[in-house]
Amino acid sequence: MSIKKLETNITQSTIPEEIEVLKSLLDETTHKMVGDQIFKKIQTLVTLSQEANYTQLEKEVTQLSNDEMVFVSRYFSILPLLINISEDVNFAYEINYQNNKSEDYLGKLSLSIDKASQSKKAQEILEHINVVPVLTAHPTQVQRKTILELTSHIHKLLRKYHDVKTGVVNREKWITDLHRYIEIIMQTDIIREKKLKVKNEIENVMVYYNNSLIPAITKLTSEYKRLATEKGLSLTNPKPITMGMWIGGDRDGNPYVTAETLRLSASVQSELILNYYIEKLSKLYRTFSLSTNLSKISPEVEKLAELSSDTSVFRENEPYRKAFNYIQSKLIQTLIELKTGSSLSQRILENSQILNANTFASSKNASVISKYLHTKFSKVSTTLQVEKPSYKTAQEFKNDLLTIKQSLLDNGDSALLTGDFSELLQAVDVFGFFLATIDMRQDSSVNEACVAELLKSANIVENYSELPEREKIKVLLKELTEDPRTLSSTHAEKSELLKKELAIFQTARYLKDKLGDEVIKQHIISHTESVSDMFELAIMLKEVGLLDNQTARIQIVPLFETIKDLENSTAILAEYLDYDIVKKWVSANKDYQEVMLGYSDSNKDGGYLSSVWSLYKAQNQLTAIGADRGIKVTFIHGRGGTVGRGGGPSYEAITSQPFGSIKDRIRLTEQGEIIENKYGNRDVAYYNLEMLVSATINRIVPHKATDSDEIKAFDEIMEDVVTYSNKVYCDLVFNNPYFYDYFFEASPIKEVSSLNIGSRPAARKTITEITGLRAIPWVFSWSQSRIMFPGWYGVGSAFKHFIEEKDGNLEKLQKMYAKWPFFHSLLSNVDMVLSKSNMNIAAQYAKLAKTQEVRDIFTIIQKEWQATKEVILAIEKHDDFLEESPSLHASLEYRLPYFDVLNYIQIELIKRLRHDELDEGYEKLIHTTINGIATGLRNSG
Repeated sequence: MSIKKLETNITQSTIPEEIEVLKSLLDETTHKMVGDQIFKKIQTLVTLSQEANYTQLEKEVTQLSNDEMVFVSRYFSILPLLINISEDVNFAYEINYQNNKSEDYLGKLSLSIDKASQSKKAQEILEHINVVPVLTAHPTQVQRKTILELTSHIHKLLRKYHDVKTGVVNREKWITDLHRYIEIIMQTDIIREKKLKVKNEIENVMVYYNNSLIPAITKLTSEYKRLATEKGLSLTNPKPITMGMWIGGDRDGNPYVTAETLRLSASVQSELILNYYIEKLSKLYRTFSLSTNLSKISPEVEKLAELSSDTSVFRENEPYRKAFNYIQSKLIQTLIELKTGSSLSQRILENSQILNANTFASSKNASVISKYLHTKFSKVSTTLQVEKPSYKTAQEFKNDLLTIKQSLLDNGDSALLTGDFSELLQAVDVFGFFLATIDMRQDSSVNEACVAELLKSANIVENYSELPEREKIKVLLKELTEDPRTLSSTHAEKSELLKKELAIFQTARYLKDKLGDEVIKQHIISHTESVSDMFELAIMLKEVGLLDNQTARIQIVPLFETIKDLENSTAILAEYLDYDIVKKWVSANKDYQEVMLGYSDSNKDGGYLSSVWSLYKAQNQLTAIGADRGIKVTFIHGRGGTVGRGGGPSYEAITSQPFGSIKDRIRLTEQGEIIENKYGNRDVAYYNLEMLVSATINRIVPHKATDSDEIKAFDEIMEDVVTYSNKVYCDLVFNNPYFYDYFFEASPIKEVSSLNIGSRPAARKTITEITGLRAIPWVFSWSQSRIMFPGWYGVGSAFKHFIEEKDGNLEKLQKMYAKWPFFHSLLSNVDMVLSKSNMNIAAQYAKLAKTQEVRDIFTIIQKEWQATKEVILAIEKHDDFLEESPSLHASLEYRLPYFDVLNYIQIELIKRLRHDELDEGYEKLIHTTINGIATGLRNSG
C-alpha cells in the first residue's frame, strides 16, 4: 500500500463553504465601513482578478485615490488571512480524523516506529533520536501580536463549524461571534507602528508554547513511548522533540542583543514553564480528593503532606491534595527567586524590595501566587523561619512527583496517573526549568576583535589580527593549554564592544549555573573561515570559566554559509578535530560535534542549484570526517521559509539528506511566518512535529541502499549541471552591470527594509552591493514582486543544456527524479516556487525601473523562467505545477485572485511614493500590501 501525504480533500471539505461565509461577513463589514462607491470598486477588482484581466485591473487600481487605497488594501490583505485560518482549521480536522480512523499518511509516527522496530539497532535509534526546531528572530511574520490573537479567536470559532452544520451549535450566534471579530480586525492596525525590540520578539514567540507547543510535545513524547512499548522496546527517557531558541542570544549583526536580552530570554522561558507547572498542580490539587478513609498512601507522601501549609480542616483526610499544595509552594518559591534573584525571607531581611502580588500580576497564576505571598507575609511578623524551600533543579521537582506516582502505583491507583499528572511528568522531562535551549551566535570578526584586544592588553601580542593563521593558532593554543589566567583580569581600559561581549558570556555562565547546563549548550560562529575562528571563541569562553583544557560547557559550533565556506568546511573541521584539546572537549561532549549549515547566503552566493548541491556534498564530507575519528558530526540546518532559504516541506527536506548524515540528532531553524503556519495551533503543531520525528527515524533506519555506481553517476551529472547553473546565475547577479539597479528599482526592497518586521537591521553594513544585503529582505523582496528568483534562477538553463548535450539525458534526469530523494525534493521545491510566481505581475514591477537597460533585465529573467518551467515539468513527467500537491494547488486557486490585486496596489503605491504623490501618512499602506502578499504566499521569507 502506498502512503500519501496528508492532504485535505478539497473537493469534499468545508473549506469553500467557510470561505464563502468569511467573505460574505468581510463584504458586509467593509460595505458598512466604506459605503457603496468604494465597495463597488472592490468588487470590480475581485472580478477582474478572477478573470485574470490584468490590463483592466491595472487601470482600475491607478484610478483609486489614496484614501480609497486605505480600505481597498485592507480588504485584500485580510481576505487571504481569513482563507489561511479556514485551511488551518480543516487541516487540523483532517489530522484528527485520519488519526482517529487509524488511516495511514506520510509522516505518521506509528509507521515510522514500526519500521524502526524491525532494525537490529531499534532500541538505540529510538532512545537517542532528538529533533530540535529552533525558533528564531527573523520575523517575516509582519502581523502584530494583536492580529494573531484575533485570528486565534476566529480559528476557535471555525473549529465549531461542523457542529454548526449539524445543529449542535446555534448558527445565528456563531455567525454573530464571527462577524464581531472580523469587524474588529477590519478596524485594527495590521502593521506595527514601531519597530520590534528583542524583548517583543521574545514575548511574541512565547505565545506558541502555551497555545500549542507544550501540549503537542508532551502528547507526542507520550505517544512515542507508548508505540515503542507496543513493539517490545523499553525506552529509558527518550526526548524525540526538544525546543531551541535564538531570540535573545543571536547577536550576529544585531546590536540590540545584549547580556540583558540573554538573561531576559532565559528568565521569560523559565517563568513560562514554571507557571505551566504551577497551573497543572492547581488542577491536580482540585482533582486528587482521595480520602484516607477510602484509600491508602505511602509514608513518603504522608511526609510531603505534613510539610504543607494547607491547614484547612477540610484537608485533614486528603493527603494527596496537601502534598500537591506543598510541591506547588516550592515551585512558587522557585519562581520568586527567579524573578528577584533571592529568596523571600532574604529580601525582607535585607529591607530591600518588598514583594507583593503586583510583581506577578502578569502571571497566569497570579491569584495562586498572591495567596501564597499573603500567607508568607502574615507569618513573617512572628518568625522568619517560615520560608518554604525552593527547587534547585528540575530533577528535585520530578522526584517529588515520582513519590506521589509510586504511592499511587503501590496502592492500585494507576488509572490516576493519566491526564494532567502524566502530562506534567512528561513536560518536566522535556522542558526542565529552562523550556528551550538558547543558542548564542556572533560573527567571527567580532570574536577576533575581542581576542585581539585581550591579547594586546595582556602584553602577549600587539597586532594579533595581522598574524598569519599558523601563528594565530599557536598563540591561542598556548593560552588555552598552558596559561590558566584570564586575559580580561588586567586593569587596561576595555572597549565598549569587549565589555559588551564579556558581559554576555558572564551572563551565560550565570544562567547555566542557575538553571542548568541545558539552558545554553551551543555558541555558533557566523562566517567561520578558519580554525582560529573557533579557538578565538574558546578564549572568550575561557575568560568566564565556561571552558578549560578538559571540558567545554558550551559547544563551539562553526557556521559555514557561503559556497566558498562550504567548500573549505571539510579542511577546517578536520584540522580542528585533530588538536588534542579539541579531542578532550568533544570526548567530554559524548563524542558529538555540531556544525551549522547556512542556506541563505550560499543561495545568494551561487544560486539555488549551487547552494543545495554544496550543502549536500558538505554534509557527506563532514560526516565522513567525523566517522574517521569516531565522532558523531551532527548538523543544525539554518533554514528559512522559502525554498531560496532552505525552506520547503519538512518531511522531504529531512528524508532527502545524505544517508548517514543524520546520526540521532538534527536541529533546524524555524522562523517568520513559518512558526505561525506550523505551530499556530496544537493539532497542526503535533502533526508538524510528528513529521519531523518520523522523517528523522526514516532517514536513520538502515534501508536498501541505491547502487553505488548509480549514485556516482548521479553525482557526476549534478556536478556538470550545477557548474553550468552557477555560471548562468553569476553572469546575471554579479556580472551584469544593470542587475543591482534592477533589484533596487523593480522590487520593494527599500520598502521591505523600512518595515518593522524585526529588531535587526536589513543589512550588516551599508548596502552597496548584493552581498552586503541580509538574506531575508533579499528573498522577501523577490517574493513580493512575485518572481521568487532565489528559488529557481539558473535551474532551467542548466538542465536544458544537459538534456541537449546528448540523447537520453532527459531520461537520466527522469530516473534521478524517480529514485533519488535528494533530487526529487530539489525539483518539487522548484515546482512549488514556480507555482507561486507570476510573470505578468513581475513585468509590472519591471516598469518601475528608470531606464530601458535596467528594465531589460526582466527579459532575461522571464526567458529563464519559461525554460525552467518547461524542463521541470518534462523531468517530472507532469502537465502542470503541483500535481503531487493537490491541496496546495487548490489553496492557491482560492487565494491568488485576492493577493494578486495587492501586487497591483503595491506597484501603484510605490509609483506614487517615488514621484512624491503619496503623503507621509499613506506610506504605511505599502506595508499593508507587503503584509497581505506575505500572508497569501505563506512562505515568503
